[in-house]
Amino acid sequence: MLGAIVGDIAGSRFELVHAQTKNFEWFTEKSHFSDDTILTLAVCEALLRTDGTVKGLAQEAATLFKSYVLRYPRGGYGAKFLTWALTEDSRPYGSFGNGSAMRVSPCAYAARSLEEALDLAEAVTMVTHNHPEGIKGAKALTAACFLAKTGQSREYIRHYLCEHYYRLDLTIDEIRLTYRFGNTCPETVPQALEAFLEAGSFEEAVCNAISLGGDTDTLGSMAGAVAGLYFGVPESIAKKALSYLDRDLRETLARFERRFS
Repeated sequence: MLGAIVGDIAGSRFELVHAQTKNFEWFTEKSHFSDDTILTLAVCEALLRTDGTVKGLAQEAATLFKSYVLRYPRGGYGAKFLTWALTEDSRPYGSFGNGSAMRVSPCAYAARSLEEALDLAEAVTMVTHNHPEGIKGAKALTAACFLAKTGQSREYIRHYLCEHYYRLDLTIDEIRLTYRFGNTCPETVPQALEAFLEAGSFEEAVCNAISLGGDTDTLGSMAGAVAGLYFGVPESIAKKALSYLDRDLRETLARFERRFS
């Protein structure tokens, strides 16, 4: 779980800056956690409440998304999601924004099979992002995370993702040449996955993603989620990232890791 949080915090100060560099300080006084971390931990809480099963998960996720927005109103949420969260209407709104993918990695941690992981991902996604591309992005990220968790090679993960979700036929250097800000799944999920697939370490995966510019906290969070499962998060980086979270968020993370590690 911590990989997603690290990527969010490391990328937070570059959103809209379009710095496009791999040489940067990960943690500064301007760094902060955002909606990527907040809603990822809301999914963690939902999975804890349902004991990692799909039964009742969608309802718990919807309730907790709204609750977490009220607790952390300055998370930098998307406009449509924020409108949904602050009203009594809980119907999904057809989004294919990358919010569906940036919050879904806990489903891979909780699942015992790839099929189960994808079912959990769909349950927490459909409450808001019921557009086919929104579901596709969430499932692609979840699949990558689960395959990383279970020790599959990057070559196998690439093959699986290309066969079921995205083409992934451009390198990070090629993507960077023309990349601009985008916050939909097609504009960010394949790019974040490529950032992981080209990396030889957790740190390189996060740097690859953030170096693209654009929605850097979400790119970093998605790449970090997969890379954290594949490579592990270095202890010094993990400790620093945790220092940015408040006690409640740290406790949610700790309870989730105790239950599903």
